[in-house]
This record gives sequence, structure tokens and C-alpha cells, in this order.
Amino acid sequence: MTLLSIGEFARLSRLSAKALRRYDELDLLAPERVDPDSGYRWYAPGQLEQARLIAVLRRIGVPLAQVKPLLGLDRAAVAERVTAWWAAAEAEHAARRDLAAYLVDQLNGRETVMYEVATREIPERRLLCLKRNVDEAGAWALGKEFVGIMQARPLPRAPGEAGGAFAIYHGEVSQDSDGPVEWCRPVPADEAEALAGQYPELTLRTEPAHAEAYVHLGDPQAAPPRWQLIAETMQARAISQGLQESDRAADLAPRVTFRRHPPGSNPVAADCDYAVPYHRP
Repeated sequence: MTLLSIGEFARLSRLSAKALRRYDELDLLAPERVDPDSGYRWYAPGQLEQARLIAVLRRIGVPLAQVKPLLGLDRAAVAERVTAWWAAAEAEHAARRDLAAYLVDQLNGRETVMYEVATREIPERRLLCLKRNVDEAGAWALGKEFVGIMQARPLPRAPGEAGGAFAIYHGEVSQDSDGPVEWCRPVPADEAEALAGQYPELTLRTEPAHAEAYVHLGDPQAAPPRWQLIAETMQARAISQGLQESDRAADLAPRVTFRRHPPGSNPVAADCDYAVPYHRP
């Protein structure tokens, strides 16, 4: 089999030699042969398709951490994943655009009403929780882990609207900041202690009663910039409703609350609120 030098392979794949060396280090695209004396890399012509796929994925902005899982899939599965990734990227771009427009209006002294803010009273709740420091990529994985636990071993639901699962963002979650994030599931108070013993990977705690200002978010995949825009809207509107941001407990942080659904359905379906705990002075 005729092998291609790294320079020729770089030209045909439109990847630089530097990129090829990095992809080798990350186990994304290993050369067919490496000269044991010089360390020079040689590639097979059949590797060009994978190299070009990596190049296109990177050009559309797919992070390297998300590229590797795609390489082992068939073409149809890759197409499905890319479609989903691009839809999320467009949603985040739209959210950033709206947040930028809101900031410009604020800087120019113009009041902008972006969302309708409502309030609700949340009773004291017993919660089973999974809390971890995670960045943007880890937050999604943590959510999947929590949902997996709920699906494998369903929990009895606490009564009322306040019985839905929710994720608390105790700090900024981004490429530079790692939260922490805490996924919570309210459970019936009289069963809480017994249930905690059946879920050793979860922590049992009590959340105090409080009021929440919230905005119906809809899709739980809505990008964090959208949440920032909602939070700005809440700060501007909640005061006029006689609310102040809660300072009674550190655990009363902004959260995404998932609305309740019929038994047997996905506990995290595409319908949720962005909520900030408040109290009335």
C-alpha cells in the first residue's frame, strides 16, 4: 500500500501538519505508520475521508471533545448528531443576539420588556440531589446521569406543581467556570429518609419555603445566554412586584424547573421554567 507523507496528506485533507500531530495526540486520527527513528508520520489514502470529516466538524465549530464520539458512528448517525448540534448552536447564537440587543437598550437608557415574569409560592420540600462542579460540557452529562438514575429506579413524586425535578445553578457554568450544578428531585416528606437509603449516590436535604419569580422557558436546551437575558428581565421587573432576591439560604439559587408530566413519561421533557427564588420584604 502506498502511504502519503504528512505533508501530502495535509495538502489533500486541508489540515495542517500541526493539526494532524494534535489529532494524533488526541487519538482522533493516528497515522498508519510512524518511522521509529525519525518519528515521521505516514498516512494511508483511506484515512482521507475521516480527516476531511474532522476538518469540516471543526470548521462548523464542533468542539474537539465532541468530535471523537462521532467518528465511530455510521454516516446517518453522524448526520443526525450534526443536525442536533447545529440547531443548538443557532439557538445559542440567537440568544446571544437578543442579550446583546438588551444590553444596548439598557446602555442607551431604553426599557425593554423581553419576558413576562410571574411569581409562585414554593413550600418546604425534601429533596434528593446530585451535585457536582461541571463546565458546559459536563453539565449536560450530569443531567443525563441524573435522568438515568430516575429512569432506572423511579421515585415517588411529591404532591403538587412543586414536585417536578429541577437543576440549581449555584454559580456560572461556562467554558471558564464550573458551577457547581445540583440536580434535585422533590420526594414525599414522609418517605424521604427511607428513599435516601435506596439512593446512596444522592444527597437528601430540605429546601425552605420561598417565593419564586419565573419565566416559562419551554425548551430545556435553551442556551445559557437566554437564561442571562431572563435573569436581567427578572431583576428589572421583580422589584416592581415587591420582591427582593432571596438571601435566606445559599441553596436558593437560580434554577431550571421541569414541569410535571404523566407517570411513565420522561422526567425531563421539553417544557420548563427559569426561576429565581425571592422573598417579600
